[in-house]
Amino acid sequence: MTDRRLRLNAFLVPIGHHEAAWRLPESDPNANLDIQHYISLARTAERGRFDSVFLADSPVLFANPERRPSGKLEPTIILTAIATATERIGLIGTASTTYNEPYNLARRFASLDFVSGGRAGWNIVTTAGDDAARNFGLDGVPAHKSRYARAAEFVEVSTKLWDSWEDDAIVADKEAAIHADSAKVHTFDHEGEFFSVAGPLNVPRSPQGYPLLVQAGSSENGKDFAALYAEAIFTAQPTFEEGKAFYDDVKDRVGKVGRDPRQVLILPGIVPVIGDTEKEARELDAELARLISPEYARHQLAERFGLRPEQLPLDEPLPENLPSEDEIEGAKSRYTLIVQLARRENLTVRQLIERLGGGRGHRTFAGTAEQVADTIEHWFHSGAADGFNIMPAVLPSGLEKFVDGVVPILQERGLFRAEYTESTLRGHYGLPRPENQFTVGRAFARLATQR
Repeated sequence: MTDRRLRLNAFLVPIGHHEAAWRLPESDPNANLDIQHYISLARTAERGRFDSVFLADSPVLFANPERRPSGKLEPTIILTAIATATERIGLIGTASTTYNEPYNLARRFASLDFVSGGRAGWNIVTTAGDDAARNFGLDGVPAHKSRYARAAEFVEVSTKLWDSWEDDAIVADKEAAIHADSAKVHTFDHEGEFFSVAGPLNVPRSPQGYPLLVQAGSSENGKDFAALYAEAIFTAQPTFEEGKAFYDDVKDRVGKVGRDPRQVLILPGIVPVIGDTEKEARELDAELARLISPEYARHQLAERFGLRPEQLPLDEPLPENLPSEDEIEGAKSRYTLIVQLARRENLTVRQLIERLGGGRGHRTFAGTAEQVADTIEHWFHSGAADGFNIMPAVLPSGLEKFVDGVVPILQERGLFRAEYTESTLRGHYGLPRPENQFTVGRAFARLATQR
């Protein structure tokens, strides 16, 4: 059962979440390939007693390399290096269920859980976009519903693999020459629509049982999937009203499938631009907006809408005849969020580009540390969030300002921990270690025999 305490995750991208952050004088344009940079960021977050750090990923070159740093190291490699350089902070990485196989992925995350002493988390994504599909020999992205059906079976197989060794399977009896009790190492011969996997995994059950399961989709299919499997949810909610509606909706779905809503934590993203004064914060925000390349951003926006760039005049609103969400097979929830933002605030394409440049639809906020803390406290106490996915516009300075400015205020208000009390990621999030399904099955079988 969770205790009602604020959770903070640091969403790390190399230079910051604002797409123009790399152009600031302070930024290292090669930080995306520097493992010491990632380690330094994680240590800063750990100094702030964050629950976890998070690395997103996609199996495609996500941005035009001419316009911004685009190369990405593989997340579990980075997180393994971070694990050896930190002590307590959780380590969450993205991996796609559309372009991986359960066995290899389950092995990678179980290994990370061992290396880190129980701090691993998996952000489950289904991956949109034809570019990624073509990297794996497909003509186009699989249908949205099909991707989620594959994801559900993927998680089912992964948990079987993680559970395929019972917790007490290793006996290490030198005298008897028995290292493991083979009766507690299980094959399971899964045969499904998408996968055929025999098991067992070649890694014993890891310190957490299995990694914390995180999910980031906010479409209808995504919310249904989260209700069944997710233990933490990263979401983009630009207004309090939308955040509250999402929170209530997902918690209701979780209850309806028989799970405890308190054991599914919702962490909206927030992109803080922090200054010693509000004026200073707004000046940095304006400078970042000025550094955006509008033509490049317009091209990206046009691709999302299935349009040509010239169909999006910079100083006019979005066209009225955009595709509906039902016609989109990519990232449905993000598509809807962007369209609703533009319509609600009557933004021109140029203004929309400036809004998306900072947080891609997440809540952006320019202000003082106290103002950021006020926003976090309001969402938390009003039932719109269990915590936040902190996405500094500029790194490393934005994370340092949050840790040194915002965190002490949250601690003074009794919202956030002053010291770590747990050693695992599940412990930080107040979530239980999952029971082993084979051990439970064995217990039920024994009980039935006794009857």
